[in-house]
Amino acid sequence: MQNAPTLYRPAAGIALFNPRGQVFLGRRKNASGPYIWQLPQGGIDAGETAKDAAIRELEEETGIAPQLITPLGEIEDWLHYDFPANLKNSRMARQWRGQKQRWFAFRFIGQDAQIDLTVHNEIEFSDWRWDSLTQAVKLIVPFKRSVYERVGAEFSIFEK
Repeated sequence: MQNAPTLYRPAAGIALFNPRGQVFLGRRKNASGPYIWQLPQGGIDAGETAKDAAIRELEEETGIAPQLITPLGEIEDWLHYDFPANLKNSRMARQWRGQKQRWFAFRFIGQDAQIDLTVHNEIEFSDWRWDSLTQAVKLIVPFKRSVYERVGAEFSIFEK
């Protein structure tokens, strides 16, 4: 019998704001249904800080180089969610109970044309757009919603 996962995978999340105060939303590749959009996020590699992971993941998922962002803030708490029952047989859920994430806010100081979703071998997003944090909360899969609500509450000051 396989042991059930008990730990949360450490990850970093990114709220990337443009100069108008809108946040980057990526459409998850191969996703369908009403909850197909999310903010960039990904795992923290061994020996990597959460902030370094956030910057790396942002570049891998969006093609945005580190010199095109400036830091705005971070949530110092680990925010977590559990994987839902229908994902329990996925590769990720077999290893972990869910994810714990550190969240960072950055300002994008580049041009939209510098965003390239195809720079990494494992493409995460098939499309992207700028929108509000309020909209991001409505568009995320329900099992991540409480995390996005906290991100929205903490980072809403950067929408101005």
